[in-house]
Amino acid sequence: MAFYLSFAYDLDRSDFIKLAGLYGALFFMSFKLIQVQKHNFWILVSIALIFRLLFIVSLPNLSQDYFRFIWDGRLLANGWNPYEFIPMELIGAQGFTIAQARELLQGMGSLSAGNFTNYAPVNQLIFSFAGWLGPTSILFSVILLRIVIILADFGTLFYGSKLLRSLGLPEYRIFWYILNPFIIIELTGNLHFEGVMVFFLVWSLYLLHKKKWIWSAIIFGLSVSVKLLPLMFLPLLFRYFKTSTSLSRINDSSGTSNSIKRSRPDRCPEVLNIRKLILFYLIVLIIFIAFFSPFYSPEVIQNFTQSIGLWFGKFEFNASIYYIVRWIGFQVKGYNIIETAGLVLAVITFLIILALSFFRKNATTRQLITSMLFAITAYLFLSTTVHPWYLAIPLVLSVFTEFRYMIVWTAVVILSYFTYSNAEFQESLWLLALEYIIVFSFLGWELLKPGKTIKV
Repeated sequence: MAFYLSFAYDLDRSDFIKLAGLYGALFFMSFKLIQVQKHNFWILVSIALIFRLLFIVSLPNLSQDYFRFIWDGRLLANGWNPYEFIPMELIGAQGFTIAQARELLQGMGSLSAGNFTNYAPVNQLIFSFAGWLGPTSILFSVILLRIVIILADFGTLFYGSKLLRSLGLPEYRIFWYILNPFIIIELTGNLHFEGVMVFFLVWSLYLLHKKKWIWSAIIFGLSVSVKLLPLMFLPLLFRYFKTSTSLSRINDSSGTSNSIKRSRPDRCPEVLNIRKLILFYLIVLIIFIAFFSPFYSPEVIQNFTQSIGLWFGKFEFNASIYYIVRWIGFQVKGYNIIETAGLVLAVITFLIILALSFFRKNATTRQLITSMLFAITAYLFLSTTVHPWYLAIPLVLSVFTEFRYMIVWTAVVILSYFTYSNAEFQESLWLLALEYIIVFSFLGWELLKPGKTIKV
């Protein structure tokens, strides 16, 4: 508790030694706590709540994104469409007025202030909730947003533990996510909404495992409407739906499978399941369109896609393979080839996801989740920008698999924060190399160690 209080109220992100020291100590103590108390479920639940409440009246100190969240929320609460305006251009517009506008503009930084918003519609609705109830106080708006994230974390705890039980796995594994200092600091502390996206994704996976695929599609659509990232998982559902044992067999009370009941012998179960898959995709699309439609205009689509495109063609942070490609580009071309490299690496990521979708057996929920973990891992390894909070989805997925490299990655990702310890925001390529050598080495060991099988 003392270390978390120090992190929340007495830390400047430029003090990298203190930041890394606190984080390392918290990481060690938290996983020791899980090890010792893993059979005391409600004690761990109580501790998880207490740790989060310690942050309740603190302002995020490792990220300035919350200024943009509050800005977008106040725009929407005052009848302005946040997708239509660049903050830097709107500040001087006739008739424009929101409380603390210049303070928010300065706080979000020139990069955010000079571009259109890239936050999906459910995110915007959450921002507007804070904008409506906290129209004049930045701290109160932060508290409101933090409450939403804490509630989402406990939703993940609820459905994650239920999914673990359904898969025959120990319930305490969910605390590798819930009590991980990375999750508490990056989500509750720094107000990143990956936690809300994760909640809907885990809920959707639980419903899918229980063969409630229509409700699963609805909830999956909500996850996509928070952040677009889960869209990459949709192709992986092909083999899961196609395999008749996934959705067409019903377990009796003894745990054995009954034969598929066919009232119409001319209907192949595989065909029926593919139809269900198509409907699943349609439901996800309808949910996303339904939430996006209140903001729609041709300009909004252009602005939103333009903002998303920046992540592949302009931004660089904490990358791994891309930085090697960039170095080669400088040797061969003499300049930064990010626009070409970002596109090529995105295509390679897409091809890997297709390979996982059509050539890997995804007949069970655990196999499906393992493929999801591999897919997003490939995406992150090949990305030009890997902010620490992006690791939330692969971390929660790893809880349901036999792989632990994501826990290791969340331990060493703190090295990327060295960037903020200098006025020029220059990354230390030596520290990033150390981070990824550790991650790649541990992943390689897990894949290759004797007796290890990835067909879980």
